[in-house]
Amino acid sequence: MTFDSNDKQPTSRPDLEPGVQPASYISISSGSQKHVKGEVAEEVLACISVNGEEITRFMCSPLQLDQLALGFLYNEGMIRTVDDVRSVHVSKKRTCVEVWLKDSEFELPDRPIITTGCGGGITFDDLSNEHEPILSNLKVGTDDLIALMKKLHLGADLYQRARGIHTAAIADTDDLLLQVEDIGRHNCLDRLAGAALMSNINTGDRILLSSGRISSEMINKARRLQTPIVCSRTSPTSLSVALAEAWSITLVAYLLQDRMRIYTHSERVSKRER
Repeated sequence: MTFDSNDKQPTSRPDLEPGVQPASYISISSGSQKHVKGEVAEEVLACISVNGEEITRFMCSPLQLDQLALGFLYNEGMIRTVDDVRSVHVSKKRTCVEVWLKDSEFELPDRPIITTGCGGGITFDDLSNEHEPILSNLKVGTDDLIALMKKLHLGADLYQRARGIHTAAIADTDDLLLQVEDIGRHNCLDRLAGAALMSNINTGDRILLSSGRISSEMINKARRLQTPIVCSRTSPTSLSVALAEAWSITLVAYLLQDRMRIYTHSERVSKRER
């Protein structure tokens, strides 16, 4: 497979990497105000085409779009490994990714693709269909999860600079293995899948950490990644809890400092001092 990425293309300021843009604002605090030159998250409309046909457009961060595209195709079941892909090309303006598969007669989904408000969040699976529960003997301590979430926060480089960015990571019980950032929480899980494919890292029997809300679409992507433990700094939805229970996924939410809520399959999490 060949990659042709243009992520190194200069932005409007040479000292900024793709993903942030300069912004000036007035900061008001304790009755005083000051003018600040800072940064905001960069957002673009990007498209993915497969074998010459556009399949979707969504709002995202304009960096490592090859990773995002491959992860999206994997999470949607359109590819299984990078061996299915002949080449990936990212346009110079970082607004389109062309993916060419080895199967020239690959049939694209005929259903319309609709993006959610946070970008990404697309699924062709009917969530009412049955999927096999995840079989895993993975165990983790509460202190381990707290430490991993702290590493996730500290490792979010674009967030530290500009805010307005989601982050997600794949981890074992000791450390983060892959971490990505994007303006969309769904996009982050696609990026993780793409990064894992490109790095040949197995996501099964791992821990998935996210800064964003865990919806049904998010838990469905976690199921596709075969991560038996899913953690978020914020809330789950009722359907994500129900699906996590059915698919034997341990769902941990509101994981902040020394607090957390374990909604499903708590047997994988134990109180253990580091």
